[in-house]
Amino acid sequence: LSLYSSPARETKYVENPKTELEEGVSRLRQVMEPYTAWCQTECTDSSRGKADRSLCSDYFSEGYEFLQKPPAGFYPRLGVIGFAGIIGLFLARGSKIKKLVYPAALMGIGTSMYYPQQAVAIAKVAGTQLYDWSLQGYIAVESLWKDT
Repeated sequence: LSLYSSPARETKYVENPKTELEEGVSRLRQVMEPYTAWCQTECTDSSRGKADRSLCSDYFSEGYEFLQKPPAGFYPRLGVIGFAGIIGLFLARGSKIKKLVYPAALMGIGTSMYYPQQAVAIAKVAGTQLYDWSLQGYIAVESLWKDT
């Protein structure tokens, strides 16, 4: 018996059976393949020769570059904001209106904690719009009231 050799082993590769999730993802990819192929050809056809003005280039290149070099702390902030939305869904049991309002409100609060200047700008625009809508509603109700 040699000290440095090991007996030859017969090995076989056995593939693990696919789970239901893997099967579902596989079916989804097969169904979506024509649409993704169409989108890829549209983006490459429309961006040839005019990459700066292409619709696909504008939408995807900025997002891709941002995600490649995100600012410091971006992913933890994104996690907190997303978690606030999940908590909102958890708290919004019952009506469909709650399921729309609670996650959006909690995500808005979480976003405003991290981005206060943008939240103030959005609040100003939203306040102006809300005032305009309420004024239009008041005028409409007043005209109905006067007509009767």
